[in-house]
Amino acid sequence: MKVVLKKYVTGKAEESDMEVVATEEEAAVLKKVPEGSKDAVVLKNLYLSCDPYMRSRMTKHDPPSYNPDFVPGEVITGFGVSKVVDSTHPNFKVGDLVWGTTGWEEYTLITNPLILFKINHPDMPLSYYTGILGMPGFTAYVGFHEIASPKKGEYVFISAAAGAVGQLVGQFAKILGCYVVGAAGSDEKVGLLKSKFGFDDAFNYKKEPDLSLALKRCFPEGIDIYFENVGGAMLEAVLDNMRLHGRISACGMISQYNLLEPEGIRNIVQIIPKRIRMEGFIVLDHFANYRKFEETAVQYIKEGKITYVEDIAEGLEKAPSALIGLFEGKNVGKQVVVVSHG
Repeated sequence: MKVVLKKYVTGKAEESDMEVVATEEEAAVLKKVPEGSKDAVVLKNLYLSCDPYMRSRMTKHDPPSYNPDFVPGEVITGFGVSKVVDSTHPNFKVGDLVWGTTGWEEYTLITNPLILFKINHPDMPLSYYTGILGMPGFTAYVGFHEIASPKKGEYVFISAAAGAVGQLVGQFAKILGCYVVGAAGSDEKVGLLKSKFGFDDAFNYKKEPDLSLALKRCFPEGIDIYFENVGGAMLEAVLDNMRLHGRISACGMISQYNLLEPEGIRNIVQIIPKRIRMEGFIVLDHFANYRKFEETAVQYIKEGKITYVEDIAEGLEKAPSALIGLFEGKNVGKQVVVVSHG
């Protein structure tokens, strides 16, 4: 079984843009590295990660984007957790547990495993390597610590705060000693932010008629750091409330991904008088530092300093609906698809 893109997408993505295809006859072949192939591995996929950036890869880009577009008729790829079942690569042996780029299918042949990491802590829940110990967790760490340059006592705002990245940014900020507020799209998620993740405050943006006033209520003295996951009207409201020399760490802008015409930011001029630094980042550029992060995050988990919430979909056939659900706010926490439990 595998999930393929049926056609390039314009506008809102739908489940029908993807197709689950039976591959019983291919499975036996896929379990072995082809004869003569060097530095290749075959992976049995266990957990798949649903991430917002995947929406962009469903659209044809000209000029090409930094992340290659999916190809209609071919398997969708993304981050996942897998077990090595065959290998001609010197760094990976049969039985190794790994995380990295793989296919939305039961078995995947990787001929150039550049983004594939052996799992150093198999005692942790393996699904965590799609989230807190994988790309989203590392994204949160890089975006907050390396891009935003935080200081103890600063005022931090996070949009999409109950998602895979946002929930961790808030906890990293609390560990540092910052004041943290998050925005989410339901009262349930707001409750999680305050009760489980330790945010100082949170609000349901869908219930706020004026986002700028909501932020002014939460940050009467202004915002030092904004971790940007949403864009659009939220970014405009934040710019109204940023302090002098504030920093915006631009991770994503999920409100824009399904729009045919992206929204403009009417008050972007505020970055000049407020001396705001806004920097986008791609986590792929930072993977050389992943191992340091892994050890730090594992220690935080063992010490109870950070916690994590996952939204689990059982079965590869559930992957299309799980991915589309991200853009409708259906997931609570990190969206994971279980392909196999072992």
